[in-house]
Amino acid sequence: MPLASDEGGSGFHAPSIADFFPPPVLWEGTIFEFNRIQLVRLIAAVAIVVVFVIAARRAKLVPGRFQNVVEMGLDFVRVQVAEQILGKERAREHTALLTTMFFAILAFNLTSVVPGLNMAGTALIGLPLLLAAWAYVRYLSAGVRAQGLGGFLKASLFPPGVPWFMYVLLTPIEFLTVFILRPATLAIRLMANMVAGHLMLVLCFSATQYFLFDATGIMKSFGALTFAAGFAMTLFEMFVGALQAYIFVVLTAVYISLSVEEEH
Repeated sequence: MPLASDEGGSGFHAPSIADFFPPPVLWEGTIFEFNRIQLVRLIAAVAIVVVFVIAARRAKLVPGRFQNVVEMGLDFVRVQVAEQILGKERAREHTALLTTMFFAILAFNLTSVVPGLNMAGTALIGLPLLLAAWAYVRYLSAGVRAQGLGGFLKASLFPPGVPWFMYVLLTPIEFLTVFILRPATLAIRLMANMVAGHLMLVLCFSATQYFLFDATGIMKSFGALTFAAGFAMTLFEMFVGALQAYIFVVLTAVYISLSVEEEH
């Protein structure tokens, strides 16, 4: 796990923003510059593709444990997210998007607790922005297809049942909410949670290393406490990673649902 250092000294090194900007490992100084976080993302992407390829090729009428787990995940997104929020008819069009997003985000988030990787692929803003832009384009296109451009803009910017003079105040707020805040909050929420989780894990385990190997006397006993805290944070980080994947696709489904309704 990369730890920030100060002037190369020994002892305890607190986590810092430098963890999220590692030096390039390949092609430094070119447009193809490749660093450790990009490697983590590549490994996560390959892993999730391999899992589903294996599941598809080994699919049987009577599924085994591996196939059961994969199918449970697929059914969870389809039933609990897509159909629950969009309804069965609309869900058919968007289930593939929501399923892909959920498992991709889950894989990128869980790399934060994988030994040797120790960094969420979503802990840097680029990938969350890309995912939010993907959700945003689907949100806009679904609304325009369902209502036409004029109908979508009217439903989004001019809430019904409001006195006309209130639109002077409400329309700019609705514009900011619909076209800026929704995609921005999707990206920032995802990134911020993964950044916070990484910092807490690094803090716990770097403190454990310090207490066990550099501290003296009774201070060494604190290593057991920080290790226990690190283990608990690892479990919590796994939960948060799964929760953030769920929240991202739920909000995407909610936004799509809002975009196709004539009045919202």
